[in-house]
Amino acid sequence: MYSLIGALVVLVGLTTVAATESRARRLDRRMTRLEHKIDLLLRHGGIEDDDPALAEVAALARAGQDVAAVKKYREATGAGLLEAKQAVDRVKADDGRS
Repeated sequence: MYSLIGALVVLVGLTTVAATESRARRLDRRMTRLEHKIDLLLRHGGIEDDDPALAEVAALARAGQDVAAVKKYREATGAGLLEAKQAVDRVKADDGRS
């Protein structure tokens, strides 16, 4: 009887953790899309981001120093590795279009 209750508790716990992680991933994707849209709006409006750390990230990315740019972005924003890599890739792609 106790083992059945224990198994149910573990199952509920694992389901809750999985649901929470899934929601967190969805929120991260939404936030990344929103940040990208804000960046586009700022650029379209001719508004520069005045954060010197992000300017340094852009300079490092333009210089081909992707690893340093990702590291600096993570330090400046607290972002995860994937988000920082995507941000650096966006900077490089945006420069390619200019």
